[in-house]
Amino acid sequence: MVHEIQSSVRKYFGHIDALLFVPALLISLAGLITMYSYSGSNIFFERQMLWLGISVVVFLAVSFVDLRFLRRTSVVTFLYLTTVLLLLAVFVFGDVVKGAQSRFDLGVLAIQPAEYAKLIIVILLAKYFTRRHIEIAHVKHIILSGVYAFIFFVLILLQPDFGSAIMIFFVWFGMVLVSGISKRHLLAVGIIGLLSVAAMWTFVFVEYQKDRILTFIDPLADVRGTGYNAYQSTIAVGSGQLLGKGIGYGTQSKLQFLPEYETDFIFASFAEEWGFIGVVFLFILFAALIWRILGYAHLGATNFETLFALGVAIWFISHFTVHVGMNIGMMPVTGVTLPFMSYGGSHLLVEFTALGMLVAMRRYARAVHQDDTHREFIGV
Repeated sequence: MVHEIQSSVRKYFGHIDALLFVPALLISLAGLITMYSYSGSNIFFERQMLWLGISVVVFLAVSFVDLRFLRRTSVVTFLYLTTVLLLLAVFVFGDVVKGAQSRFDLGVLAIQPAEYAKLIIVILLAKYFTRRHIEIAHVKHIILSGVYAFIFFVLILLQPDFGSAIMIFFVWFGMVLVSGISKRHLLAVGIIGLLSVAAMWTFVFVEYQKDRILTFIDPLADVRGTGYNAYQSTIAVGSGQLLGKGIGYGTQSKLQFLPEYETDFIFASFAEEWGFIGVVFLFILFAALIWRILGYAHLGATNFETLFALGVAIWFISHFTVHVGMNIGMMPVTGVTLPFMSYGGSHLLVEFTALGMLVAMRRYARAVHQDDTHREFIGV
């Protein structure tokens, strides 16, 4: 009987990559532990438990799907246009939470289209650069790919969700770099980026966003106002010292000195309770996850799989770097979540979906035929 059960598990779940799944799951559990409070309401903990269960189920389900249909231009176009419509619908049907109209409230659950846009832009750019990787030296392809990303960027920025908008830019910029752009065009892209930032500062950024960036230059200039969150975050990280204060004993977070400790500042809350040793372990888990994703990129059956894996790695690295940077006072506070760890169902679901897609792509790699590779060049 035991042998039959083991055979069934290997048959149906033998393709699941523990080196990919386990680090992500452990990071998620670390987030849950950090959210847990020994007194009072545990609404964040309970909801995140539900989302984690859903996300793991989705991860397993997606891992069984043959995703070669994503190489079709019609499918990618449909996904992109659907996401654009969802981002537009937010302005009509979305709920306003803390000044941002960025999600649909479904009662127990809430859906944030900006999180799904990050996965869709990775798929779209992987498809786009796959078709054009030979002629990527033509600057028009950099501009056209930028237009696709810019539409997402603007719609998300107008919500306003500055953090997610910046992530869209980082994903596009990173995928442009790995697609084979020449150094000459890299300089051109850099100049365009600087001009874009200058234009956004003048015409797009609202006052509180400018204040956050100015606070980054001098965090202690207004510790009771715009610099309060950054100041309290650095205190939380430093107070953890070597071994931390212990699970549930983070005074900065549990006593509400540190706002949004379940989301924007969960790294600071974790560091306060787990200390330097815990932070090192967390960094090792993220490094293992990214290393495994890059391994998928190296072994991609076609350029599409390779670029998709690289895009996912860039996406996660960007989130991790910005989140940790703003928690230790080295980057502006932009509301960027920590992958798999921060509270929020939409980003957790999308991140586990991306991992499931990587597993599925590797599972069906042997089924790739010469015709599939040929389609990369003709764009069908």
